Amino acid sequence: MGDSESEDSDGEGGLGNVSRIIIRPPGVSGKAKRGHLCFDAAFETGNLGKAELIGEFEYDLYLRPDTCNPRFRFWFNFTVDNVKQDQRVIFNVVNMNKARNLFNNNLTPLVKSSSRPKWQRLPKKHVYYYRSPVHQNHYILSFAFSFDKEDDVYQFALAPPYSYSRLQSYLNFIENRHQNDKKFVRTSLAKSLQNRNIDLITIDEISCKSKSLRTERSFIRVIVILSRSYGNASPASYMCQGFVEFLLSTHKIAKILRENFVFKIVPMANPDGVFLGNNRCNLIGQDTNRIWHVANEYLHPEIYAIKNMLKEIDNSDIFQIDFVIDLHAHNSLHGCFIYGNTYEDVYRYERHLVFPRLFAAHVKDFAANNMMFNADDKKVGSARRFCCERLSDTVNAYTLEISLGGHYLKDGKTVALYTEDGYYRCGRNLARTLLHYYRFINILAEPLPADVRSKKRRPRTHQARSRSRQRYEVKPRPKTTRCSAPISYTNLSICYDSGGSSDEAFSPERHYRYAPRSSHLSGYRSYYRNPSSSLLSQAQDQFTLLRIKSGKFDTLHCGYKIGSKIPTRSIPLEQNEPKFEVSINIPPKPYLSIIDLNQLTRGSLNKKSHSFEYS
Repeated sequence: MGDSESEDSDGEGGLGNVSRIIIRPPGVSGKAKRGHLCFDAAFETGNLGKAELIGEFEYDLYLRPDTCNPRFRFWFNFTVDNVKQDQRVIFNVVNMNKARNLFNNNLTPLVKSSSRPKWQRLPKKHVYYYRSPVHQNHYILSFAFSFDKEDDVYQFALAPPYSYSRLQSYLNFIENRHQNDKKFVRTSLAKSLQNRNIDLITIDEISCKSKSLRTERSFIRVIVILSRSYGNASPASYMCQGFVEFLLSTHKIAKILRENFVFKIVPMANPDGVFLGNNRCNLIGQDTNRIWHVANEYLHPEIYAIKNMLKEIDNSDIFQIDFVIDLHAHNSLHGCFIYGNTYEDVYRYERHLVFPRLFAAHVKDFAANNMMFNADDKKVGSARRFCCERLSDTVNAYTLEISLGGHYLKDGKTVALYTEDGYYRCGRNLARTLLHYYRFINILAEPLPADVRSKKRRPRTHQARSRSRQRYEVKPRPKTTRCSAPISYTNLSICYDSGGSSDEAFSPERHYRYAPRSSHLSGYRSYYRNPSSSLLSQAQDQFTLLRIKSGKFDTLHCGYKIGSKIPTRSIPLEQNEPKFEVSINIPPKPYLSIIDLNQLTRGSLNKKSHSFEYS
């Protein structure tokens, strides 16, 4: 084990957090050099009890348990400085009390530095969670890290910290911004054991109206939001801040909510535990979400003051509590989900299920499989169990949980880790769900304005194309082969029986009837003399002399050219003279070929087109 005492170190501070402790290699003394890491957790929300050097580059880190309660050890938040550039180390967190947590499912620690103040997750390939035989077979969280800048101070944490001082700064800023209007009121319910404020925020615009308007209604509905009962539930503070910012905004949904309801918000119910860096407990080591049924003003002044506020509102003739929502962060499940109660009254239980269903419709990362509604004895001291048993039947009490890790995407396998913006978004969705709930039960009669949308969409620039509902099966096209497709002739004047060679088989003979002492073109001349002649039907045939375009048929063996002027003098026919037939060769019979282009190459295609030109 390395020597942890030096002139630059203030020691560990007993059972508290380490404070500027420098870890030297064995046998090294004197002033600390670069690379002798300096650990510090003596600040607000910090937690690190001990650090040991067990190898040249490996350190064992021990978490400090909650004050007066050694049972809970899971939250960590510490800084490291005096590093050397490109120094690589391995940190082993060896005394975590929860074996079942999100480190088994893609959760990794956060890190930031003084030059890069934005929190970033360590890569999953550098983080390991396993049973270590060296550490009595306990579960160990090990992660490797490389320091790239010597002058930076590096900070490691389980989740983005949200301290008590940050809350006070935020509330002071909001109070100064809204000091002229009365929709934001900040008061103090009580003082904690270490004399810290238990702040109560009231947001509404009903109090600005006259009392005559209040008497028109039987009661005014109140929504109570509780947050940060545990020190490690920093995501709950981000979610609560997102809820407050949305209610105080100029959004039309926020304006409707402020004009119709009163919001009572306790942003930090355990300020001492948050300040000390505890995991769950307060200053005296008691779980603040298990003592609601036995809380007293001396040991639990925070919970005692909140209980009195709820009872006072519930017994009032003007106000009625509709919701008590306790915001928490979960360290073993992914997503955002709700815990509720069960009732013997069926109608009350059905009414109790409405809000979780509406919330699931507004939150994309909602995990319905993690929801739970019970009435077991183990949770008898929780806030939701106390409110459903001790307050009126109209109160719906829930625990809204959001994961310390992330949420599953649509595929159900990929995990997207949460950021601060993701926690803010969940708080805004909570406000939208409340509006949807009151419209669903017909409390808000006025319709939602048309320009209010939970999600902005791009305007459509074209009309959507309608799709046919019927689906037709697309059959594959059959393969074709090359084959001849001869044209059938219907003209009976063509003789298909040729006694010539094979080349002449495609040249059918046409037989014209001519009178004796007449030329071969006498019928052609009679066509021009008498358009109504019977040869008109023959001239319209595609194999008549007028239709022949080939060059070798331009001149016939009759002394005339096709297209030249033909004498109009005709030789009269004698009726009793015999007629004879003259055979004239006509061009070859055309035929079609079906070509399979899938089987045709470029060379054969050129050859085929060349043969068509000279055929």
